[in-house]
Amino acid sequence: MTGRRVLVLNGVNLGRLGSREPLIYGSTTHEQLAALCVQTGNEVGLDVEVRQTDDEAELVRWLHEAADSGAPVVLNSAAWSHYSYALRDACSQLTAPLVEVHISQVHAREEFRHTSVISGVATATITGLGVEGYRAALRFLAL
Repeated sequence: MTGRRVLVLNGVNLGRLGSREPLIYGSTTHEQLAALCVQTGNEVGLDVEVRQTDDEAELVRWLHEAADSGAPVVLNSAAWSHYSYALRDACSQLTAPLVEVHISQVHAREEFRHTSVISGVATATITGLGVEGYRAALRFLAL
């Protein structure tokens, strides 16, 4: 039995989870994260699809797809969060909730990470919970 479709979209460098700066991002791989998200979705009645790209234009197209279909989105746009007005504009077109997720506590890191251009159009932002932030986002969307 499947529920409402939710897209979990991950941006630049997140395909390297598990090997990229494990002291900051943990040891969970992107494959493991995707499985965790699908499992969590099954537990709360959501049909979760997880995607990752290092191509900003592809992420914009996925956001347009979500806007056109009315799908809620869990988004970790990674470094693009801090400067991509193209992503912000695509996010502002979403018609269903958007939960912005950051694995690390961005406010305790470098100054440039303290500001997200996405947060202003997000329904909620979860930061610093590691991969558990994705589970929290999906539970929120299932309410």
